[in-house]
Amino acid sequence: MLSAGVLTAAYIAATILFILALGGLSNQETARRGNWYGIAGMAIAVLATIFGVVSQNYGILAGAMLIGAVIGLALARRVQMTQMPELVAILHSLVGLGAVLVGFATFLDPESHYEGVEKTIHDIEIYIGVLIGAITFSGSVIAFGKLSGRIGGKPMLLPARHWLNLGLLLAAIWFGREFVVQSAGGDGMIPLVVMTVIALLFGIHMVMAIGGADMPVVVSMLNSYSGWAASATGFMLSNDLLIVTGALVGSSGAILSYIMCRAMNRRFLAVIAGGFGTAGGAAAAGGGEQGEVVPIEAAETAALLADAKEVMIVPGYGMAVAQAQHTVYEITKALREKKVNVRFGIHPVAGRMPGHMNVLLAEAKVPYDIVFEMDEVNDDFPDVDVSIVIGANDIVNPSAQEVPDSPIAGMPVLEVWNGKTTIVLKRSMATGYAGVQNPLFFKENTRMLFGDAKDSLDAVLKAL
Repeated sequence: MLSAGVLTAAYIAATILFILALGGLSNQETARRGNWYGIAGMAIAVLATIFGVVSQNYGILAGAMLIGAVIGLALARRVQMTQMPELVAILHSLVGLGAVLVGFATFLDPESHYEGVEKTIHDIEIYIGVLIGAITFSGSVIAFGKLSGRIGGKPMLLPARHWLNLGLLLAAIWFGREFVVQSAGGDGMIPLVVMTVIALLFGIHMVMAIGGADMPVVVSMLNSYSGWAASATGFMLSNDLLIVTGALVGSSGAILSYIMCRAMNRRFLAVIAGGFGTAGGAAAAGGGEQGEVVPIEAAETAALLADAKEVMIVPGYGMAVAQAQHTVYEITKALREKKVNVRFGIHPVAGRMPGHMNVLLAEAKVPYDIVFEMDEVNDDFPDVDVSIVIGANDIVNPSAQEVPDSPIAGMPVLEVWNGKTTIVLKRSMATGYAGVQNPLFFKENTRMLFGDAKDSLDAVLKAL
């Protein structure tokens, strides 16, 4: 067993490494280093807990860790980078489930001997931990289903859904009071179980009511919830490191949710209330009123790119689905060899989770120094010769600025239409996740390259 001083020092070291990890992950160039900081911090935390806190049942612990390691390695080898959003969501669910199980185990612990005010505080810690954990678990499972396509992206809007949520919240508070009162008398299991069921239903209803267009916010929101669930678990176990680590994850996830909401010009409460985004929209109802769509072939696209001096590539979820990021890199490399200045413009909510496009481009070895955020390149579009939009829709939609009553009105978008020529790669004229038609497709300087993004880009690369 480690001494109390050594254990505290190890926990402080792990906390510092976790903070350095968050700092490293805030920038593409330092993200790899940030990952290593996080790995080192977690290794120290686990080893310090095993040899400084655990005092028995080492065989069960070793078996559980072995099973978890095998599952983790299998997932890491099998899951494609395009599947990262749903993997992140399902991992959040495990944190929530862990908080629920620890809460029940702590409540049933026969060696727990709290009295008076200490017992009341401990019971509240258990109740809040189970509550947050259950919401995180069920909400993350639904998010996984939506992100993986097993559940449709269309929001499920029940009648009087806000009153239903309010009723569930009031019921959770009332059962919390009953739990504390009954626990003082040696009982309390029934209100705890009832609250768990209510929290599970609340998590399901909350995420089901959120449309597909808001899924990046949902992923970061559930990330925050999982952190607070972990922090509540730390209070239950009197583990300072778990409290601090959970608070780091919870607060950083909350900040990220705020950033995502700003990027969509949405209020956080409006996202939680749900209703924004459909399952992909229907086909355009005839382009007669908006104009005519001008298609283009791969050979013409290659010619335009080869003659350009400034090229801006705007990736979206369509690039992830087609797994076209490697072909995009080959085209980028070919154009740069021809002295064409190629840059990437990344919208904060492109894809299905924060940083989704950055991860895919990094996997394809696209240089970090040519990947820019929306705010860094939006003013440069008038000087861009060719903009290539790969499977993006809502993040390049002029309606956000031109149509006051549009569902995405006020949402900051990449203003690709200000460039000389815009080439949009899409399978069809279907709307995006927000279910809003895109006037960009009908503008005079827009050309539509229809088909699977990877097949189209392969043809462009061959022509180059």
